[in-house]
Amino acid sequence: MSHTLSRRQFLATSAVAGATLPTFLRAAEPTQDPVAFFLVGDTHFLANKEDTTKLDERSAAVTSRLVDQLNKLPGTEIPKTAGGGTVRAPRGVIHAGDCIDTGDKANVKMQETEWAAYADTYGLTGKDGKLKVPVYEVHGNHDSPRGDGLAVKKIIDRNKNRPGVTSISKSGVHYSWDWGGVHFIALGIVVGQVAEVARKRRYAPLGSLEFLVNDLKEQVGASGKPVVITHHVDMIRYAQPLPVDEAKAVSMEWDPADVKAFYEAIRGYNIAAVLYGHTHARNIFRWDGSAKAAKEGIPVFNVDNSSHFASKLQAFFYFELRNDNLLVREFQTADAWETGTWTPMTWTAPIPATKK
Repeated sequence: MSHTLSRRQFLATSAVAGATLPTFLRAAEPTQDPVAFFLVGDTHFLANKEDTTKLDERSAAVTSRLVDQLNKLPGTEIPKTAGGGTVRAPRGVIHAGDCIDTGDKANVKMQETEWAAYADTYGLTGKDGKLKVPVYEVHGNHDSPRGDGLAVKKIIDRNKNRPGVTSISKSGVHYSWDWGGVHFIALGIVVGQVAEVARKRRYAPLGSLEFLVNDLKEQVGASGKPVVITHHVDMIRYAQPLPVDEAKAVSMEWDPADVKAFYEAIRGYNIAAVLYGHTHARNIFRWDGSAKAAKEGIPVFNVDNSSHFASKLQAFFYFELRNDNLLVREFQTADAWETGTWTPMTWTAPIPATKK
């Protein structure tokens, strides 16, 4: 899987469906009972700075319209340029972090307004908010970089009642669940930390590496079950050869020692996809643990910002996990979800058969 034309490049150049695509792409074969879900990220609910009890008007509009799109898409036709077919009933929405905007700042009143709006809009179960399906979020650096803010406390509380959760970390932040024979793991802002490297981390991992290792061992084992992992920060920038200068490592969003440990923890499993946000741009590639996209390796999907208040350009992914392959499409807007269209591309990757 390799880097693809960005959505912004696509909008600027009016690329067509016949554009040259990455070599990993292949036709998807229909199979029974695919697991369908949406991936959003970087919704950045923002409170009004003058009246912190209200949302910023731009944020209120774009975040609401995004959920309208998510609710309307199931059952609609997908154009042939985006692979054709019909949007299936999604199991839920996965959120790749930065649910709110000011969790990295000191204004708690703004955070309270932002989180209340997020919770009202997305709900939790599909029956208690505007969104009609369950939501599974991780936290990002704008939610709580050190893991001690309001958003993380709310996620811990939500995990106690989140539909289908099979395992929760000691910290209460990280969790896992199953959809149709596929195992999903939510790991927060970054994955870490390696016990052998004691230096301070810029973003607190909150024991996500330990939870990942134990969860894969206990929930997946040698079954070969496909696994989907979500975290917030991009890892390929920080997949640097070790050792790394101490001061440099402390300034990085994700410690390279932890990135290496993350790859080593997952490389022996059937990883159908790794999902993240943070960069505010689409990026799709295969990862072999190095700092460059690889020809072979783990399929990785970096979702664009989905409802950032400062941008007209937004997007989210629609996934279908089938018996033997993963099919991914992107739905995007150039007018802050006044309208939306399917990007004329598809991405697929094979999924090895589950062991019996």
